[in-house]
Amino acid sequence: MLESEVPQEGNVTLGGHRKAVYARGADGKIQIVQSAGWEVEEIVTRQAVDDLNQLAANALQRVASGETSALEYHMHKARMDVPLLSQTSGVWQWRIRRHFQPAVFAGLSTTQLQRYADALGLTVDQLKQAK
Repeated sequence: MLESEVPQEGNVTLGGHRKAVYARGADGKIQIVQSAGWEVEEIVTRQAVDDLNQLAANALQRVASGETSALEYHMHKARMDVPLLSQTSGVWQWRIRRHFQPAVFAGLSTTQLQRYADALGLTVDQLKQAK
């Protein structure tokens, strides 16, 4: 893409910020150019956010019915998936999925709960509740 072709349509999801993209300048070299974003990017971003919000809402219903733990709800609410929560918390993926079981989650140590709380930006008390 040439520097003059970099989209400047604006993107509400960027919140008025600009982002850096690579483009070919007039001299033929690749350089960093600021972009206000473009409509297609905004549509896709909104769809992804809507999907994540739906996952969180579904998890909240499952928490209320006792099918899953509050951990799954908070993971989706933080726009994470199991691999990302695993990376940020240092807990293996299979253990995270196991901790989605309400009985197993209820038996976790304070240390383990604190690891999850730190990764999700919550307190342990907030982690235990799904609201």
